[in-house]
Amino acid sequence: MGKDPANIQNALKLRQENKLLRTLSKNFSGTDFISNDYLGFSKLGLLAKNSSNASGSGGSRLISGNSDFIEETEKKIATFHKGESALIFNSGYDANVGLFSCVPQKNDVVIMDELIHASIYDGVRLSYAKHYKFKHNNVDDLKDLLHRHHTSFENVFVAVESVYSMDGDEAPLKEIIELKEQYKNVFLIVDEAHAIGVFGKGLCAGVEDKCFARVYTYGKAMGCHGAAIVGSNELRNYLINFARSFIYTTALPDHAIANISIAYDLLKENKQQPLLRANIDHFLEKVKEIPSFIKSRSAIQCMVLNSNEKATEIEDKLKKKNILSKAVKSPTVKEGSERIRFCLHAYNTKKEIDTLVKILKG
Repeated sequence: MGKDPANIQNALKLRQENKLLRTLSKNFSGTDFISNDYLGFSKLGLLAKNSSNASGSGGSRLISGNSDFIEETEKKIATFHKGESALIFNSGYDANVGLFSCVPQKNDVVIMDELIHASIYDGVRLSYAKHYKFKHNNVDDLKDLLHRHHTSFENVFVAVESVYSMDGDEAPLKEIIELKEQYKNVFLIVDEAHAIGVFGKGLCAGVEDKCFARVYTYGKAMGCHGAAIVGSNELRNYLINFARSFIYTTALPDHAIANISIAYDLLKENKQQPLLRANIDHFLEKVKEIPSFIKSRSAIQCMVLNSNEKATEIEDKLKKKNILSKAVKSPTVKEGSERIRFCLHAYNTKKEIDTLVKILKG
């Protein structure tokens, strides 16, 4: 093979020198405080009753990849989340990129939380819309931006995550909705990736009609793969026509759609959620004397350590004790807010949690 461009070599060299080079890991074994399988649908084999032997879908949804089964599952999703319709995408990343790249137009603006997921930011960058960020979960800052910009643009899209992936904290949805209701041209989009399952139907339950669009992803508490955007029938038709990450990709195969459908059935049974909630409560009780933890009711719990070196040191220390966790370093998070991220699960035991906290306190 030919020599790679110098900019590729230089970028990798710089990452390596700064000890920021990302590498792939494998052979995960040990006590799991690292995966997003919050309810254990995947680990515990709760999706295994899916007997579908179908392989690929054969094409995009607009060519040969559509089916009655996919559309029935979309109706099931829409009904569960009290929306007019739903449209399945191949991943949460695809859903957010598709939504934010095609809905906001040249005369529109997107105002998003400064800690918004990279997939939303990437989608916004592909659009023709202007964008601004407000301070994390700061409704006053959002209010100031809306006041300054709502008359300058045709439509204003406010983008938040109901639970933030790196902090585990929740968006102040009630206050944001009260604020956006003061404007006729402000539309709220909520990413429910880390809320669905952990908080039942998600944190938008009860305020569905106040949201223009909601994004539900299935690679976390749902234990499978894919995502869906829930909104109006008109939004669904618009995305089918203009969301490039939907149009120009092979559709999910039937077995993936079956897993999504089964995951919703399991969610309705509500057997795993109480186990997860009990573990979250137990963990919070045990770490209340450790001030560096970010306040969170979710399955994501973060201990801020303020340097990449400290985060890596704790991750390695836990790994030696056969405990899996993740050091989240800058530039993934802001410099000075590096942390260890722990994901709690329905299948973690009290003993596992106690052992983890004992090491962190030691």
